[in-house]
Amino acid sequence: MTPFPRILFSVLAVVGASLLLGGLTSWAQGVLPDALASFANSPSGWTALTALLVAAARPSLALGAVLGVASFVVLVLGYTVASELRGLAYDPLFWGVVGIIAGPFVGIAAAAVVGRRAVHAALGAGALAGVLIADGIYGLTLVRSTTSPVYWTACLVAGAALVAVTATRLRTPAAAAGVVASAAAATGVLSLGYGVLNGVA
Repeated sequence: MTPFPRILFSVLAVVGASLLLGGLTSWAQGVLPDALASFANSPSGWTALTALLVAAARPSLALGAVLGVASFVVLVLGYTVASELRGLAYDPLFWGVVGIIAGPFVGIAAAAVVGRRAVHAALGAGALAGVLIADGIYGLTLVRSTTSPVYWTACLVAGAALVAVTATRLRTPAAAAGVVASAAAATGVLSLGYGVLNGVA
């Protein structure tokens, strides 16, 4: 497949899947057990979906940035449409803006993880692990009284596992140091950011 048709196919596939998954996220809020309900209403949930969809396309870093924005924003729009069909009012503006800002970083990180350069893969995996770890910390500290600890604990485990698996897979000291440092930095920055975002939202 030549570059342009391949890029077009990737964009359409990511956008279509994001629209569907965004709608399913709205529906899932009403059917998921309490232990997992936070997945449908957390930054890590939509970030994980965006990262998985972008990684599946195996794009370049530049295309990954575009797909990251497209996926995150369309997830929000899919959630909005499904919520409206369920009779629930939802304003997509805030999280749409978040998607525009965060989407490129998530997309680049996901593209880096499946790319060929070890250092890029380590930094990307660390960044994505930081998203999970920071959200897990947020959930187990600031909203522990109103939500189940199961999902937040799963975020911590998944984030730590991503760091460990990446360090093992890449097998170089530089990559291992990169994924750990990236995860630590992302966790610190996002822990502050999550508090602000959830306070504003």
